[in-house]
Amino acid sequence: MRLNHCANGRHYKYNGRMSLSGWVCLVTGASRGIGRGIALQLSEAGATVYITGRQETTLKQTAAQVKERGGKCVPVICDSTKDKDIEDVFEQIKREQKGRLDLLVNNAYAGVQAIFENMGVKFWEMDPSIWDSINNTGLRGHYFFSVHASRMMVAQGRGLIVTISSMGGLRYLFNVPYGVGKAACDRLAADMAVELKGRGVASVSLWPGAVQTELVSQFVLEKEKTQGVDNKFKEVFANGESTEVSGMCIVNLANDKHLMSLTGKVLLTCDLARRYGIQDIDGRTVADYTSLKFLLSQVPYLSWLSVVVPSFLRLPRFALTLASNRF
Repeated sequence: MRLNHCANGRHYKYNGRMSLSGWVCLVTGASRGIGRGIALQLSEAGATVYITGRQETTLKQTAAQVKERGGKCVPVICDSTKDKDIEDVFEQIKREQKGRLDLLVNNAYAGVQAIFENMGVKFWEMDPSIWDSINNTGLRGHYFFSVHASRMMVAQGRGLIVTISSMGGLRYLFNVPYGVGKAACDRLAADMAVELKGRGVASVSLWPGAVQTELVSQFVLEKEKTQGVDNKFKEVFANGESTEVSGMCIVNLANDKHLMSLTGKVLLTCDLARRYGIQDIDGRTVADYTSLKFLLSQVPYLSWLSVVVPSFLRLPRFALTLASNRF
């Protein structure tokens, strides 16, 4: 039985059957935020975790936290917009792990600051270079990492690729480049799954909920007023999930005997938390932003109903597709 360490000193018990001992994992953009949380959880489950990022200082901070929890982590400086950097990461893994790679998590993302600095600004009013700021790392980089990872996984006949995305791929959220990028991430995961399925490699897209990352705290929660951010928006993040929930979901997903039945799908952390009985590191239930209770709370004249509606009533998943209004 392994123990997850909580910020408040409590320990969250990890199911002993969820061991990733012997696994070799790669998490991109793990110097902070969701990537760091994923690396911490994978290492606690027993995996050797390679982590990438552009800043040596923050990468080493993640590695130090992994070590404090008894895990094994290999920090590698890598700019996800540079093809040679990406190639070098995989050459290092091949050399050090005898060609083995079990899991890739496409998480690197460089657009958060640009997004929050341009909240409420229309796309034609922005410098068009914001497209590159948001999508060079968080889309193009994902494709390049996936190509190299797939070559290793196909050769060994097994593997899992998880691409971190969001509901912004379904409905408008933040701005145009963000939504286009996230929709493309979902399609990337789905189309890779088609070509990889016969090779024993699964590919899924993972949608975390509102996550309390360091940058969200800096640009949303700690500021009294942020352009384009109302109190409802701030409240959602104030009650959001920790950066480690995605990691707990991935550990359980990697151990799922029915993993290949999920390949190509968009998976929500709230759904996986319910499927695997996961609670956040502080013991909270992982918030479900598709629950009728939450949706009603966001509509001023219907918010009173959220008090009486049970939390288990959820929007059917097929309704999410209908909500896209594309047909």
